[in-house]
Amino acid sequence: MREQATLHREAALGDAVSPYELVSAALEASERKAQLAVTPMVVRGALSGALLAAATLLAVTAWAQGLPRIVGALIFPVGFCMLVLLGLELATGNFALLPAGWYAGRLDAAAVGRNWWWVYLGNLVGGTAFAVLAVAALTGWWSHDSGVVGEQLRQLALSKTVAYLEEGWRGWMTVVTKAVLANWLVTVGTMLAFSSRSTVGKIAAMWLPIMTFFGLGYEHSIVNMFVIPAGMLAGAPIGLGTWWMWNQVPATLGNIVGGGLFTGLVLAWSYGRRGV
Repeated sequence: MREQATLHREAALGDAVSPYELVSAALEASERKAQLAVTPMVVRGALSGALLAAATLLAVTAWAQGLPRIVGALIFPVGFCMLVLLGLELATGNFALLPAGWYAGRLDAAAVGRNWWWVYLGNLVGGTAFAVLAVAALTGWWSHDSGVVGEQLRQLALSKTVAYLEEGWRGWMTVVTKAVLANWLVTVGTMLAFSSRSTVGKIAAMWLPIMTFFGLGYEHSIVNMFVIPAGMLAGAPIGLGTWWMWNQVPATLGNIVGGGLFTGLVLAWSYGRRGV
């Protein structure tokens, strides 16, 4: 009877969730994430990194078939939707959720840093592991060339590292700027996951900003944990130092600003209390 009453109540409320309810649900989620043990954070982070890597490879495969770049943007959100619906951990999403919880007084700064560190590590493990397996599959464990997909990966990795290096400090700041814009959009998707009571509604809401970010070619630190290592494994002449100095570090810093400031803190301030 209680379950039936809950279903009737939800049906009466409808599918849509108000911004106040959305932020309330996001703040509750930030508390749950802050309380996770280390092992679940790392494992869920690794799964998230792998799912985003798979979605990225799907987009790259479409480009290798000669399809327009916008096609990659249309299909890439499958990875984000899967990881959110599974309740996994994505550092860039947590760059918004945890600061919102901190602003609302739900958790302290140490909890924010703890979550970011372990989830980021898990994302790195998942993204790079998928890169190894994906390139191994493309090359028959390096017995032959990686083909047109490998060429796409090489060129993409070079465009995200060496191209910025050649521009010097302007290139570094370009990565930061693109990363701010990327994670503003990605974390809008994170928040929109709370905007509906139905699975279909959640997917439709999340799809919009994630498609936009990917289509604009902005810099997402977790996606790049797959793209750049995969390009390196496929033969792109990029060193570890170049990867981290000219993409991973500035992309991560920009993602923190874009998610934490432009989404997490702004929405917590705007809708954290009714009447504000």
